Amino acid sequence: MVLKILFGLGLIVFGLNKFLDFMPPLVLEGGAADFIGALVGSGYMWQFIALVEIIAGVLLVANKFVPLALVIVFPVMLNALMFHLFLDIKGIAPAFIFNALNIYLFFANKERYNGILSA
Repeated sequence: MVLKILFGLGLIVFGLNKFLDFMPPLVLEGGAADFIGALVGSGYMWQFIALVEIIAGVLLVANKFVPLALVIVFPVMLNALMFHLFLDIKGIAPAFIFNALNIYLFFANKERYNGILSA
């Protein structure tokens, strides 16, 4: 339960930061700057990612629709890990921790996925 709440709160904080810019900005170069610039420049994708993080975080903290929240936020978390792995390695620790939490919580709720994982 504690890990789920911590994961949810982290998602809410990082999602809100995309709208409110209350954390120090990342200093990015090269491909990393181009990638984030494209997400922001699209006019919708950065905000969409933020909303997914906030909604999933709220659902996790509220302990409502937890399996759904974990599924909808996983592609965002996996992309964050790949972004840092290939474009900005110095920032990989939080992305790695968030992915580890997501995967751990998948397994902690594995019985709730039986319906979608059966042939």
